[in-house]
Amino acid sequence: MKTSGTMAVDWEQRIDFDKLRKDRLNNVKHALAKSEMGALLCFDMNNVRYITATNIGSWAQDKMSRFTLLPQKDEPILWDFGSAAKHHQLHCPWLGERSRAGIPLLRGAMSPEMGRAEDVAKKIRVELEMRGLLNEPLGVDIVEPPILFALQKEGIKVVDGQQLMSDVRVIKTAEEIDLLNMSAMMVDAAYHELYMAMKPGMSENQAVGLVNKVLYDMGSEYVEAVNAISGERCNPHPHIFSDRVFRPGDPAYYDILHSYMGYRTCYYRTFAVGYASRALIDAYKRCRDYLDAAIELVRPGRTTGEIAAVWPKAQEFGFPDEEASFALQYGHGIGLAIWEKPVISRMVSLEHPHEIKPGMVFALETFWPSTDGWSAARIEEEIVVTPTGHEVITKFPAEKLMVAGAHYVTVEGPLPTEREHEAPPSEGVLEMIAASAREEGRGLTPAVKNGKNGKNGKNGKNGKEAKREKAGVRR
Repeated sequence: MKTSGTMAVDWEQRIDFDKLRKDRLNNVKHALAKSEMGALLCFDMNNVRYITATNIGSWAQDKMSRFTLLPQKDEPILWDFGSAAKHHQLHCPWLGERSRAGIPLLRGAMSPEMGRAEDVAKKIRVELEMRGLLNEPLGVDIVEPPILFALQKEGIKVVDGQQLMSDVRVIKTAEEIDLLNMSAMMVDAAYHELYMAMKPGMSENQAVGLVNKVLYDMGSEYVEAVNAISGERCNPHPHIFSDRVFRPGDPAYYDILHSYMGYRTCYYRTFAVGYASRALIDAYKRCRDYLDAAIELVRPGRTTGEIAAVWPKAQEFGFPDEEASFALQYGHGIGLAIWEKPVISRMVSLEHPHEIKPGMVFALETFWPSTDGWSAARIEEEIVVTPTGHEVITKFPAEKLMVAGAHYVTVEGPLPTEREHEAPPSEGVLEMIAASAREEGRGLTPAVKNGKNGKNGKNGKNGKEAKREKAGVRR
């Protein structure tokens, strides 16, 4: 799996973006031709990008503010913010005049009486009528209810187009795989900087800020999230960062999700800060073993059910059922979205397995709680399915638990990176306790000595208190 620079150059073949655009659109056209649908209408930003190769920034990701129509045996039409539509006309020759101004409801921000839903429906009706497709089913991926009702009022039969797009995006093109690999490369670098920076006194939100800076400096277009979880927040997994400050011996795990040219990462790593307890080390090994067992099964011809079967049942790590533990032992496709087909989980995959095929790219992630009741380990790898097996594209070391900020040196040398939060007493301390016990065995406790044979003395203990203390030591 090659890793190139992020620039375009004349002296080396890198990402062929023209081929990427054509291949993606052709994939959808072929799937549409085999379907019952006369056309496909998409509001999902990722589907719009896949079909039209246009983007207006991550700020629009959740607003359903743009849409595209792909009729059978024709080219896509895009409706966008007017200024963006004009920009596409000037700079996206593969779209040209088929880039038009058009504004839907903006997820309810435009109220029904403004007539935006009806305007969208009329635009779609005109295009379908022109092509003789008005009586054919219209596939829609996601839609606001008023637009759905307006389409139906125009006499358009709306059917599920989301599954068609999900199926199309399962198998990645060569360019898509290269972009996913480059996106993972950027997170490799972010984890290195994070590992070098972690220390007691740093907070989760500072770690998130550092990761964002590294990624944006490297050319990320969108840092979707950085989950930063530390200390007692590790179990149960809250899936969100806070301002908690790292302390010596803390576990800390992260999930870094960002986009390079639209292609995402979902990439967990776990660390110990300063040193690690035996409980955390054991949890990490268990977590890693479950992940490695899953990765070993990734090859063409296997199924998602076989992978899910090697993972523990929910009850084995403290949950009543698979729905309650969903996404802790988990796999998911990754591409223009972080969760695509195939989903791999004991909740669904055992009864509904999907065959693993070359060109799939998915992430596998595992979790295991420590026996101490509060720490936990979380690891994730991204895997490309090749014709003969697989390749892992997440490269930051994770085969063993990494310890960050281990700079403590005693008079006897470096402090061990495996130690408990409460250090065991030295041999000298144990001998001191044993000597005290032997002395008490002759009936002479420090309290009795100082208290003049059981009467009140310096420590304020009377004879009855001394007797109780003496009996307790003997037991």
